[in-house]
Amino acid sequence: MPITLLDGILIAITLFSAVLAMVRGFSREVLAVASWIAAAAAAYLLYPVLTPFALQYTSSDKIAMIGSAAVIFLVALIVVSYITMRIADFIIDSRIGALDRTLGFVFGAARGVLLVVVAMLFFNWLVPAPKQPEWVATAKSKPMLDTLGARLVNMLPDDADATILERLRGSGSDEPVAEDAPATSG
Repeated sequence: MPITLLDGILIAITLFSAVLAMVRGFSREVLAVASWIAAAAAAYLLYPVLTPFALQYTSSDKIAMIGSAAVIFLVALIVVSYITMRIADFIIDSRIGALDRTLGFVFGAARGVLLVVVAMLFFNWLVPAPKQPEWVATAKSKPMLDTLGARLVNMLPDDADATILERLRGSGSDEPVAEDAPATSG
């Protein structure tokens, strides 16, 4: 059984991600993820503070809320990324720089495989198994990708979309939030 295009794509994406992470270093990669998480948390926690000011420029509550969250997210991402970049530069230039780059390679390889696993999940969802092209169906890596995808799906809550919406709306309220309810200033 020869290597198919899917196997080549998996190898290429994994190596590209691994080399990119090796050049950047593990600390920079992890701190970059932390920056995005911190920016998202800041936007989620602080958008109600900025929304009343945004309402002065638009009559739509949703636009004001989205704009407020986007502005806070971008500002927080820039500030936190600057701080984490300085920390990562310090680590890479230190005596543990080689270890940082080695761990970065491993992290990048794992990220590359995860990216292909998620892509395969969507592909399997869109294209049923009997209709998949031969280069996908006969790929040596397909069983591994499908197994990892099944494990990833099993880690999600049973009703993931409802759980996410419940958390975004605030789990303390028993009533659903009306789609057209005006924003409250608190």
